[in-house]
Amino acid sequence: MSTTLTDPPAPTARSTRPRILRGLTWLVLRQHRATLICVLALTALGTLWIVYQRAQLNDVLAAAGWPEKSPPLPVVGESYSRLTALLTLLPGVLAVFLGAPLIAADQEQGTVQLVTTQSVTRRRWLVAKLGWCLLITLVSCSVLSAVFTWWWRPHHALLSSSWMDASAFDTTGPVLPALGLFLTAAGFTIGILLRRVLASMVVTFVFCVVTQTAWGMYRTLLGTTRTFTYPLDSPLPARFDDAYEVDRWVGSADGHLYGWGSCAEATEKATDACIKEKGIVNDVFEYLDYDQMVTMQWTGAALLLAGTAILTAFALWWATRRPL
Repeated sequence: MSTTLTDPPAPTARSTRPRILRGLTWLVLRQHRATLICVLALTALGTLWIVYQRAQLNDVLAAAGWPEKSPPLPVVGESYSRLTALLTLLPGVLAVFLGAPLIAADQEQGTVQLVTTQSVTRRRWLVAKLGWCLLITLVSCSVLSAVFTWWWRPHHALLSSSWMDASAFDTTGPVLPALGLFLTAAGFTIGILLRRVLASMVVTFVFCVVTQTAWGMYRTLLGTTRTFTYPLDSPLPARFDDAYEVDRWVGSADGHLYGWGSCAEATEKATDACIKEKGIVNDVFEYLDYDQMVTMQWTGAALLLAGTAILTAFALWWATRRPL
């Protein structure tokens, strides 16, 4: 009896994709690969731009002999203003063009009906989609914020008129990624509720404008104001150059405060009489100091991250209990 020899079966080709990118994660990334490439490319270009601008500024300051000597003004040009404007707009742009269409596009095109008939549960699909969206937002905003903070902090007195401006406070430290996550979460939540891409993008845009406007109006509430009392009509000490002015008062010797314009009379004689009558002897400066900036930023970031968690949880709850 002869034995027939056969070749062993050929080994099955294995995927070269990392294990973490298999299955649903790989499918979600492949679906949004164009968006992913654009966001990563913009992040890389923005990082290179910031590094280049920092090197240019350092050359200008070194040539001027800073900090021993005052640099020529202005030390920054339009490129810095454009950069800070783009960084300020970044959270809203990600919310409108990444967050709002994320689920709304699948709902409008009917893709969600196909997905929910497969073996993957709706909740797992939503977690993968929302997780990818929040992750790319976090990476992009964190990288740009970290690089810009590296440039801004050593030169903040030269680059910004006030550290409380949106161009500084909202683009450095943890605020930029936290604001990006919050607005992006609002974007996909609005998209899930409205189920239409264009409507979701428009409403998200309006929401971003209102939110960032309100954030700028109430940003001072993130810190506890301090006061400094000094003799009436005396100059404010130079150590308060970095301080953000919240309000000014005039006060009497017993500590009673009056509004800054309390004795703004028509004539100097009337003004002097008013000051004497009320016993005003001091100027009172109410301010937030630069050393409070980091604490205020982390406080604001914590509030924004809490809002992100609430919006994400609501989006998952709504989408898993109602027809998409």
